[in-house]
Amino acid sequence: MALDGRVAIVTGGAKGIGYAVARRFLHDGAKVVIADSDEKANTVAAEELADFGEVLAVGCNVAERLDVHNLLAAALDRFGDVDILVNNAGIVNKANFLDLDEADFSRVLDVNLKGAFLCGQAVARHLVDKVKRGGPAGTIVNMSSVNAVFAIPDQVAYSVSKGGINQLTKVMALSLARYGIRVNAIGPGSIMTDILKSVVADAAATRKVLSRTPLGRIGEPREIAAIASFLASDEASYVTGQTLYADGGRLPLNYTVEVAEADED
Repeated sequence: MALDGRVAIVTGGAKGIGYAVARRFLHDGAKVVIADSDEKANTVAAEELADFGEVLAVGCNVAERLDVHNLLAAALDRFGDVDILVNNAGIVNKANFLDLDEADFSRVLDVNLKGAFLCGQAVARHLVDKVKRGGPAGTIVNMSSVNAVFAIPDQVAYSVSKGGINQLTKVMALSLARYGIRVNAIGPGSIMTDILKSVVADAAATRKVLSRTPLGRIGEPREIAAIASFLASDEASYVTGQTLYADGGRLPLNYTVEVAEADED
């Protein structure tokens, strides 16, 4: 299998895309540590994922350096190594630029961007030490978004954080290339997570999302997980410093597309 015998940490792994990534990695032969600040959800997810392979749940606030240190220590204590990091943990805060509170801006940046930096640096230091001892190089996958490119006036902090993730990915990739450690990012478009389900709660909202999606459907978390598995595998051995957008064709679009009327029941 593509990730056979490797150990992966997936932050924000209790739900949504992170959960799908953890499940795909287990299917592809990896041992997985899911890290989430929601410890109850993390425990439930680990119990479900245990049907697919070896998994460890660790409570972690990625914005806290000590939590990140303890996360890596727990992974090494349980599995003896870490080969892959997926920086998936992220939060949103809806507020217009003129109304956004400073504390909310900082909170989103702390989790989405600082958290990726702290986790990435901690795991990268482990990977570099391993390479210096003659071990294999690992890989890091950051979770970006099409909103790293698009601007949403009531998602100021989120958009800024994802733009930062793209630059962080490039900087990390260049810094770690000498050790053979690859760093890439994934930029999902509209993916059917719990957050999006609340957005497309009615037909009009669904039509609005589909009107900006040339493929004419909303993506699934498993489709992002498949990309993460590819980027973490040897199949992507010459890919680093890139953000791969999985958005149904949204980024190239400069207009809206026709959406078929839903059949009446």
